[in-house]
Amino acid sequence: MTTALVLGPGGVVGTAWTAGLAVGLRRAGVDLAGADLIVGTSAGAIVGAMLTTGQDLERFGSLPGTAGPEAPTPAARPTRLNEVFAVLGDRSLEPAEALRRVGRIALAAETGDEEARRSRMAALTGADWPEHRLLITTVDVESGERRVWSRDDAVPLASAVAASSAMPGVYPPVTLDGRRYMDGALAGGGHADLTAGAGTVVLIEPLAHLFPQDAGAGTPALRIVPDGAAIEAFGPDLHDHAASPASYGAGVRQAADVAVAIQNVWHANRL
Repeated sequence: MTTALVLGPGGVVGTAWTAGLAVGLRRAGVDLAGADLIVGTSAGAIVGAMLTTGQDLERFGSLPGTAGPEAPTPAARPTRLNEVFAVLGDRSLEPAEALRRVGRIALAAETGDEEARRSRMAALTGADWPEHRLLITTVDVESGERRVWSRDDAVPLASAVAASSAMPGVYPPVTLDGRRYMDGALAGGGHADLTAGAGTVVLIEPLAHLFPQDAGAGTPALRIVPDGAAIEAFGPDLHDHAASPASYGAGVRQAADVAVAIQNVWHANRL
């Protein structure tokens, strides 16, 4: 029997909240890195990589501009994001076609330098994949298909994480193995289906209040979502770096409320 942890997308504020939650849980005696399998998408890919490579998650509690992923290029960001969500919300489009159109938006947006994005992500995650079983999700900008990466693939960890968190209109698509990839969240939230066969699945979903997701494969499942204080800390802009420290603090505080629940389901699975 195995335990699986699904870390979902959440933008800058969701990254900070998830990091704070992980730090608070560790202080309470629960190490999320102890899961047998971790699936990370976007914000979850950042935190999952940092968890499994032993990086310092407490940096997300620092003042804006001193920690975390770089601030996105502001040029045309709201317009591009509105285009993305308009396409994704168009029910006349097949899902794959909608993602291909979003991919074209991603390629056309002026969102900074891909190599700079890789370098900044490497400073967060480290260079090498962990021995731990870690899956990172992305979406191919041309085909609209999901692509899942692990240490078995010949790509740098930081590049896979940069691609997984490359929201169109905010960050540039990232080249992996000769193709361009964008945010894995676009193809299905946290991708809990990748945990099929696990005895216990714990889902951490920073955006559950905005985009409810089916728990998917793997039972029993424990869902952890932001409480009211965390949602207030997030504010209206998911990519607001100024809200990062408060979001981190909300995660640390909320950890006390969920630590026992996680201990119970993981302990029960290993009996």
